[in-house]
Amino acid sequence: MIHSMKLETMRLMIRPYQAKDLQESFELMHNEEVLQYMHMDVMSLDEYSGVFEWLIQSYNKGLEEDFKYSFGVFLKDTNTFIGWIGVGCLDFQRQDKEIYYLIGRDYWGKGYASEAIEQLIHYCFNDMKLESIVAKVHPGNGASKRIIEKLGLRFEYVLEDLQEDFSECNGELLYSISADEYKRLLMIKSFI
Repeated sequence: MIHSMKLETMRLMIRPYQAKDLQESFELMHNEEVLQYMHMDVMSLDEYSGVFEWLIQSYNKGLEEDFKYSFGVFLKDTNTFIGWIGVGCLDFQRQDKEIYYLIGRDYWGKGYASEAIEQLIHYCFNDMKLESIVAKVHPGNGASKRIIEKLGLRFEYVLEDLQEDFSECNGELLYSISADEYKRLLMIKSFI
């Protein structure tokens, strides 16, 4: 299912990573400004190659396992790599499924993140049959807060007192939406 997944929007194509995407993906992950709200350090190409291979291998895991699926986001008309989105088990609450994303600096403020995430949310509920999804947002990342709220996720609480391995997430905001809430939101949008 995941290997053949391909999502499209008016402007974007979203698909599982392929080996040929390594260099473009690395360049995005090598940008400190893009990573400012992520809990990741800039990596060397050798370090990132191992992570990238793990991402590709993760497509073999089933939904009942501890999974993380990351997908490349490309401009449909030029096949230009602009970022990635994904869904997977929340590291410190494995029962929760988290959506996450990263868009390259040159593509900020153009609506690409909203467009890609909206499509991913639809896929999570309609194809993966998830019951709910969550998203963590750094409190200083106003753009991400606006995107998540615009797409119907509601603020739940501020993350606190996490285990030491995940303490860098303390202070982040947790948002969520259930499959039922998403269906109601779609019904409301259809009447507008």
